[in-house]
Amino acid sequence: MSRSERLFDLLHVLRRHRQPVSGRVLADEIGVSLRTLYRDIATLQAQGATIEGEAGVGYVLRPGFLLPPLMFPPEEIEALVLGSRWVAGRADGRLAEAALSALARIGAVLPAELRAEMEASALFVAPGAPIPVDSIDSALLRKAIRTERKLSLAYLDAAGTASERIVWPFALAFFDQVRLLIGWCELRGAFRSFRTDRITRADIRDLRYPVRRAELIRQWKLAKQAAAAERPEPC
Repeated sequence: MSRSERLFDLLHVLRRHRQPVSGRVLADEIGVSLRTLYRDIATLQAQGATIEGEAGVGYVLRPGFLLPPLMFPPEEIEALVLGSRWVAGRADGRLAEAALSALARIGAVLPAELRAEMEASALFVAPGAPIPVDSIDSALLRKAIRTERKLSLAYLDAAGTASERIVWPFALAFFDQVRLLIGWCELRGAFRSFRTDRITRADIRDLRYPVRRAELIRQWKLAKQAAAAERPEPC
């Protein structure tokens, strides 16, 4: 077990104990010597953890302490690297830049041992088919979703037929080859998905839509479940 993993586990063990717990108990739970335990507690205290107590008395982690951003076990680092690489390669420009920026920020605050693990990650995202270029800024779609505002869209369907839509946007779905805006379409009176590369114009309206985003997502999931239940089973 690396030192970073050991510190991470020590914090979790301390969180499980509401009352002061002896160093011997902590050392046995983590599988280290008392000397190593005392050194690890001193390290966490230096990093800002409010661990009160002393040898022979016991230790307790006071509420309110948040894990520092540098405390990641190897699997979480791999997940962060893999996810960021996928977003950098398959999301729209601003999200791709944000993913690379976030990865750089995380790397900057990691201890040298963990930073080396992150930089040496052997998990890669294979290049996929080119994603059609959006003619509108996807950041505007994300803003409409966050603020729960109606969107006025000009849209082209698969046949190239143009239409004007008022949509209550609540989600974006990222596939390998397309991105979909998901929302309630006032024109159709139903949930609809719109390929972002077929949206030719998008304007955020001042009006909030009358249902909270979480409720729209809940209703959409129920509608999908009901539609799936109605499909005939294969012979």
